Amino acid sequence: MLIRNRRLRSSLALRQMIRETRISPESLVLPIFLKEGQGIKSEISSLQGQYHYSPDRVGEGIQKALDAGVSRFLLFGIPKLKDPVGSQAYAEEGIVQQGLRSIKKDFRDKAYLITDICLCEYTDHGHCGVLKGENPENTVVDNDPTLELLARTAVSHACCGADMVAPSDMMDGRVFALRQALDGAGFTNMPLMAYAVKYASAFYGPFREAAGSAPSFGDRKTYQMDPHNRREGLKEAFSDEAEGADILMVKPALAYLDVISAVRDNTNLPVAAYSVSGEYAMTKAAAAAGLIDEYGVMCESALAVYRAGAGILLTYYAEEIAKAIRKGDIG
Repeated sequence: MLIRNRRLRSSLALRQMIRETRISPESLVLPIFLKEGQGIKSEISSLQGQYHYSPDRVGEGIQKALDAGVSRFLLFGIPKLKDPVGSQAYAEEGIVQQGLRSIKKDFRDKAYLITDICLCEYTDHGHCGVLKGENPENTVVDNDPTLELLARTAVSHACCGADMVAPSDMMDGRVFALRQALDGAGFTNMPLMAYAVKYASAFYGPFREAAGSAPSFGDRKTYQMDPHNRREGLKEAFSDEAEGADILMVKPALAYLDVISAVRDNTNLPVAAYSVSGEYAMTKAAAAAGLIDEYGVMCESALAVYRAGAGILLTYYAEEIAKAIRKGDIG
């Protein structure tokens, strides 16, 4: 035989040398949940190993991640007070604003901070924008008034030290609105990572408990995408790119590998993918039941996302994946 494919699998050194998919700790982003108050470090029941941190204790979580080799973070905020227009999202002393100041004070440039831009954690109805309608049956999220509040939130975060903003609301025109507001406030170099292709997914359940963001009525299917649609995902990605996005994200990750691949093949922008709370919680639960090898599934799942075309992975397993890279098990 002239061709023996097994030759290139004969040693670990050789397998590592010819790998087609490469992962680095620098491409990992760890979500962090900030909760208003003091002295808070409490495990999130739906996300084993993940915590709510108050601004005075969030440094513990940041340092632990840095020690593991992870230095990029996505910040979410859980305020004490909520109202119909999510005013704590853009308040000067909002929870994310407090967290940004605290982390930047203690870690300066060691931690790269990305902030989620949405209103769902801040509204008393749990939807991602301002509502229009007289009762739940005819109430919808009012797109254009929401844009102004999202833009105010992005500028507020930038003023407090955010390194990047990431709108996740799925309003039409939000990237352009944020880009205009940031540029107008002097933040022309602020990168914008758009949740460009975000599906109305059943995989978000644990996050909604963690962030207290479940809608009080209805669902988000009028603004998040229908899971049946792939070409529409490209349409969304193209729109965000045209409006000034610097990075395009697909969310969730594992159930949408084909969409990640399609976006990668049709843009020159960096592509990110968010391995969401349901993916993480299912892996944890199956491992606890003795059904799978958690470490192996974690590594294989991460590889699948990168192999599909993502260059950035947002994941609750960021620390563990960084350690696996260091061990040479993936990477």
